[in-house]
Amino acid sequence: MRTAHILIFTFATILFSSCVSMKQFSDVQDKLKNTAQENEVLKQSNLRLETANREMESVNKQLTERNKDLTAQLEDALYNLNAQKQKYAGLEIDMQNLNRQLDILKTGSSSEIEQLMDELQTARRNLNQREDRIREAEKELEERNAKLIELQDALAKKDEAVKDLKNKVMHALTGFTGNGLTVHEKNGKIYVSMDEKLLFKTGKWDVDPNGQKALSNLSQLLAENTDINIMVEGHTDNVPMRGSGDVKDNWDLSVMRATAVTKILTQNKQLKPDRIIAAGRSEYVPLATNESAEGKQMNRRTEIILSPKLDEVLEILEAN
Repeated sequence: MRTAHILIFTFATILFSSCVSMKQFSDVQDKLKNTAQENEVLKQSNLRLETANREMESVNKQLTERNKDLTAQLEDALYNLNAQKQKYAGLEIDMQNLNRQLDILKTGSSSEIEQLMDELQTARRNLNQREDRIREAEKELEERNAKLIELQDALAKKDEAVKDLKNKVMHALTGFTGNGLTVHEKNGKIYVSMDEKLLFKTGKWDVDPNGQKALSNLSQLLAENTDINIMVEGHTDNVPMRGSGDVKDNWDLSVMRATAVTKILTQNKQLKPDRIIAAGRSEYVPLATNESAEGKQMNRRTEIILSPKLDEVLEILEAN
């Protein structure tokens, strides 16, 4: 009898464990499906990020080349203007000499006077033509100089906007800088770099509470400044990630971390999600060598890259 009771109890235990395992298996399947969908969306975001970076590099290249061209044109115009003025001065001297000769020959023959008058008229026509060319050269010089000044003003405004943006970011993140967070300027952009220790546990992509607070402060600043482009990039070191499910390697990990940061930023309803591009860069954009523990720690980071919009500069380039 006792043996029968034991068998019944054992059977009931196995049946109950099987039900629990099936439920856990179903939950894991749902999570994997959601992760796969998010991964696909982030891969598309990564493509848009690459396109945006190429466009920004193209704009900066165009600005540099256009500035160089305008400066060269201005120098050519100044050279031509000085040359025209020198020729004009020479013609004035010639005319003065002809006038003196005319005074001397007034008592001479009519044929000599007529010849001298013809030479004088020719000199005057040449002088008028030179004056017209000088005026045209001066007008062209003024136009080119105005375009150059306009472009330089636009570039100065952009540089001032970047400087102002950096100061605002530093102020918004007071208390976090130096504690796993740095803010610096590079190539006309502001980089907010957050170490892994500020945001994540090793191999994870859930943002720690302290990191969430820093991101919340930053999101308010970004919401108030709508003329800023925002990119969120996840970076890893070169240690292979050996995960399971859809997060199998450093590509997946960097994408999930960039997405996690983006989701916290967009919890602020005033910050429109279409202003942000999130992407994973894996181990391929390191800040330091991966040969040391310190270098690997620097490379495990998330960067929020802020750049003022260049609409005004682009309009000037298109107009020229």
